[in-house]
Amino acid sequence: MIDAGSSVARPAREVIPSSMPAGTTTPSRRRTARRPASTTKPGGIEPTFVTGDGRSCVYVGDCRGVLAALPDVQRGVFDLIFADPPFNWSRAYDKWDDAMPEREYLDFTFDWLDLCVRGLKPGGALWVNIPDDWAGEIVCYLKGRLERKPPTVLTMQNWCVWHYRFGQNTKARFINSKVHALYFVKPGAAHTWNAEKVLEMSDRASIYDDPRTFSKRDGMPAGKRVPMDVWYGKFWGRVQGNNKERRHGHDNQLPEAYLARVLLACSNEGGLVLDPFLGSGTTGVIAHALGRKFVGVEFSAENAKRAFERIKAGPIRPPEQPAASSAIFPHRRKGRTAPRADRG
Repeated sequence: MIDAGSSVARPAREVIPSSMPAGTTTPSRRRTARRPASTTKPGGIEPTFVTGDGRSCVYVGDCRGVLAALPDVQRGVFDLIFADPPFNWSRAYDKWDDAMPEREYLDFTFDWLDLCVRGLKPGGALWVNIPDDWAGEIVCYLKGRLERKPPTVLTMQNWCVWHYRFGQNTKARFINSKVHALYFVKPGAAHTWNAEKVLEMSDRASIYDDPRTFSKRDGMPAGKRVPMDVWYGKFWGRVQGNNKERRHGHDNQLPEAYLARVLLACSNEGGLVLDPFLGSGTTGVIAHALGRKFVGVEFSAENAKRAFERIKAGPIRPPEQPAASSAIFPHRRKGRTAPRADRG
């Protein structure tokens, strides 16, 4: 059961707003990103959408205002926070200014990072999906290496890369085909790490059928390994065109496989998950499907409504399905059409 003081401990109800929440204004685009849209009320804060089972909820507003008012952030009890913020690339987000001056964008970034750091429990995981433009600044900030410091200096576990095909075409430089997936842990307790939930077939098994990988004694199942820190493969591409995961109104969706790997590896069933930039709702979709408690925050009321509908509908594919091999070469042993691990 959810604690009575939790951000998701609300009556099992669904409220569909006809407009922006009470207390929210719709200023010009330039001013929108600079002034938090308050959803707080005297005595607490109410989610805009709640699933029937009460496990997942969505708040509408600027995450800086919403997170500052959430009891679970104030108490620091989130098991995992996944953030995919606006990249400041002048994208046409609904009612959000995505073209801030650099200093303003960095201040905005450090503000929401501070709230996320406070919201994590000791041992909790923070994942940030971010491009080249800002990855270095975020890493240095969370490591405490800049003049401004986070509330708690975090420990970096991995600097992963999500690699996708069909990057933005250009002749002026090499085509960008990646985004950074930064993985930090809050010190003070052991962190959750479920390697067995995200194993994939090793290259030795999938390419060479190497007998050594089927008799190894490293604690992993025969022919399996923990994924490497560059993520790609089937179902890992950009969600575009006729992709079954694609949802109307979003041109920057993350693939379900990405969030499934993060949530399976770094949280447990019943754990509390937060996404301060809900967007198309992928984090909530996977968290809800995997039995986590979920809190999402989204600036746009329309995006929040679509994301909530997606959370209720569930994922396109089972998030716990075994990962396919990420090998980039075909099987090479003559006379065999599939590696031993695939043949059972």
